[in-house]
Amino acid sequence: MSQAMVEKLIESFDKLANCISVTSEVLARRSDVPKEVVERVNQYSQIVSKQRTLTAELKSHLVESNWSEVTRHVRLINGLSAMIRDDAQDILSGAILEDSPVRRPSLNS
Repeated sequence: MSQAMVEKLIESFDKLANCISVTSEVLARRSDVPKEVVERVNQYSQIVSKQRTLTAELKSHLVESNWSEVTRHVRLINGLSAMIRDDAQDILSGAILEDSPVRRPSLNS
């Protein structure tokens, strides 16, 4: 991994943070979005912040050629990205199912 790749990683965090911000604004303007969904999306910003911190640490490990820590930090950053992706997919699949004529079965039925 090179410093140029780390810079691209930081750029991707900037884009992701912007998407999260826009999504939060859109959801906040809608009255039909459950509060829990808005809170979950807002938590993504905290996750991106943690990824930025890990990336700063990653840079220093690259300079020191501490490859085991480089690997560990890359895995942590990727894991946090996967967490956002998976949760967002869960939110979207729930929204799609709620908008479709086919409803998910209720636990109360």
